[in-house]
Amino acid sequence: MSVPTRSGFKRLIVAAAVLGLTCAPALPLDTHRLDTHRADVKNFIALLAEKDSFSKHSLRKLLSQAELQPAIIEAMDRPAEKSKPWYEYRELFLTERRIREGTDFWIAHRQDLDEASIRSGVPPQYLAAILGIETYYGRLTGSYRVLDALTTLAFEYPARASFFRDELEQFLLLTRESGLDPLSVKGSYAGAMGAPQFMPSNYRRFAVDASADGHINLWSNWPDVCASVGNYLKEHGWNSGEPVLDEATVDPDKAQDLDGRTLGLTETLGTQKLRGVGIDRTLPAETPVMLIAADEADGVHWRVGYANFYAITRYNHSALYAMAVVDLAAALKQSILLHDAAPAGETAAP
Repeated sequence: MSVPTRSGFKRLIVAAAVLGLTCAPALPLDTHRLDTHRADVKNFIALLAEKDSFSKHSLRKLLSQAELQPAIIEAMDRPAEKSKPWYEYRELFLTERRIREGTDFWIAHRQDLDEASIRSGVPPQYLAAILGIETYYGRLTGSYRVLDALTTLAFEYPARASFFRDELEQFLLLTRESGLDPLSVKGSYAGAMGAPQFMPSNYRRFAVDASADGHINLWSNWPDVCASVGNYLKEHGWNSGEPVLDEATVDPDKAQDLDGRTLGLTETLGTQKLRGVGIDRTLPAETPVMLIAADEADGVHWRVGYANFYAITRYNHSALYAMAVVDLAAALKQSILLHDAAPAGETAAP
């Protein structure tokens, strides 16, 4: 069965409404339900039935209710990390409001953040900063049905279809294991869920039942949320007590030969020093590092990221994202120090 064109689909909707033939609520224009008779969908259902012991009938019934949404594809093709230079990207997150609300969040959930920090080795400011960037401290967790998002990307986004089919499988397993209603769970346009925006595979692998209530709730159980973010970073190489990011100086005569766009710990401090890169910190020459070219309004500024910075990029594969986390974390720590130092009854200046 072929998918109607945009104009053809609109004509079908209008005609059905006029004739009174619609037997279900009309979908928004440009959306349509998944055709479970498609060969790729049938193969997916057969695979999960064999591999994960799902009922084919139940899967067909569920997936036939998934709504494919072109808006999700459009959102995937224009992430801010790829479309903005660093100085513009930074301004999206380093705002007075986000710092103020982050300070309030830290005060309200200090025990949860501290316990998660002790458990993972990740300082609380980084846990709070990630939650602040991901969902404004749990306030904006996404309005798309996760089933719709993952199904759209699994079957209508060839560039990453394999990845999202795996995530759709993980989502179905997660909802079966946890008792979540797969038709009700909401998240981002990419299918990320809860305050920390975990993809289903990460939810199943890294989420933590820190409250020990027998359930993992990444929407409103803050011990679970904070511990899960810390556990994710720890499992991706966070080393307690080690540095994250430093400003660097660069020999102007050698700058044109430097690569500051590679997202990986492919160099050492010693090799970068030979290329004219310097930092104001004493560390062993064999320390793994990544050089970062940060585009400011007045030109390129250089930074050196360490293993802990790389761990943050595993949360979102972007140096811009990781730098925003680091800078917001520093601002939150400064704000909380001012708050704690203020006399009782007084409010520290933002």
